[in-house]
Amino acid sequence: MKINALKSLAAAAISAAMLVSVAACGTSDQPASGGSTSGGGSASGSAASSQGYDVSAVAKDDAIAALVPDSVKSDGKLTVGMDTSYAPAEFLDDSQKPVGYDVDLAKALGKVMGLETEPVTSTFDSILPSIGSKYDIGISSFTITDERKEAVDFVSYYKAGSTWAVKKGNPEKFDSSNLCGLKIAVQTGTTQEEEVNTANDACPADKKIEVLSSKLQTDVTTNVVTGKAVAFYADSPVAGYAISQTGGKLEAFGEDVGVATQGVAIKKGDSQMDEAVQKAVTKLMEDGTYGKILAQWGVTSGSIDKSEINPAAD
Repeated sequence: MKINALKSLAAAAISAAMLVSVAACGTSDQPASGGSTSGGGSASGSAASSQGYDVSAVAKDDAIAALVPDSVKSDGKLTVGMDTSYAPAEFLDDSQKPVGYDVDLAKALGKVMGLETEPVTSTFDSILPSIGSKYDIGISSFTITDERKEAVDFVSYYKAGSTWAVKKGNPEKFDSSNLCGLKIAVQTGTTQEEEVNTANDACPADKKIEVLSSKLQTDVTTNVVTGKAVAFYADSPVAGYAISQTGGKLEAFGEDVGVATQGVAIKKGDSQMDEAVQKAVTKLMEDGTYGKILAQWGVTSGSIDKSEINPAAD
């Protein structure tokens, strides 16, 4: 979830406040195979039936499995924090089963490590502060930023831009270069939210942006469908999927912008787990599983050629 240039404002530093919030640590987490957190589900398709990629043939790699710390593998599970309202990356289907390309990749990583992957639903902004305590890793479309790298380590695995979405035909004449005085919907804790807040700092006091921040992307989409917001801003694959599920009520505004690398979040300083995840992602790239998963979800445009530990932020 990365930022583009809202003219000259893109160069502004992203506030570290969105990174780790004490208040965000007390969420009610649950295995993602449990109840729905989709809120306004029909608007963004978080309850849509989707067939994921079958990773059952992915084999354990003993050398990579040996790298996994005992603290992670002692219970035989790879616990993964993710916000399952973010289709097509991670969401709940009609049977409340977690699906999406991030879910498939998480399951494949677990197979390589000889572990059973257990996705755990949480709100996006509460995941990073809980890596190493509630979750072994986090996979939830996290853009790699310098601020986030102060709290967790990252292993790169994908890239995505950002997209604006408006009502079909843009009846409000939305213009992303001038957000002052508008109601804009974003998901809480994302870099899109941070960018809009940064843009708001430059607006005059009588024309501030009304930022409608929601925990779930489904609610973000619903805010535009129902007219509560003029536009929403989200990761390109997520925005594209959400738009496709609204029955023609929404459309993308402008071109995708701000393409940036996303990563698997790992406990800060856990070099063993960093290496295990990086080698596992690399193995999935080399044996073709990675590409097949992305192709299954129609998001191959976000593929990367090399997985790295703590790469430079874009």
